[in-house]
Amino acid sequence: MEERLTELEIKMSLTEDFVEELNRTIYRQEQRLELLQEQLRHLHRQIQSAAEPPEPRNLRDEIPPHY
Repeated sequence: MEERLTELEIKMSLTEDFVEELNRTIYRQEQRLELLQEQLRHLHRQIQSAAEPPEPRNLRDEIPPHY
């Protein structure tokens, strides 16, 4: 009986360690995800600000000078 109890205590301790490591991993992944989301928002804002309507083109301005 004492041996079974010891085994259960060992398993419980290992399980607690494993769960704690999983929690740390999830926390790090959430931090990375938040950083990536902020970077994506920043890129989206850059694209939106760069997407101004183009100026009307004058084809005469595009003719090479030797014509």
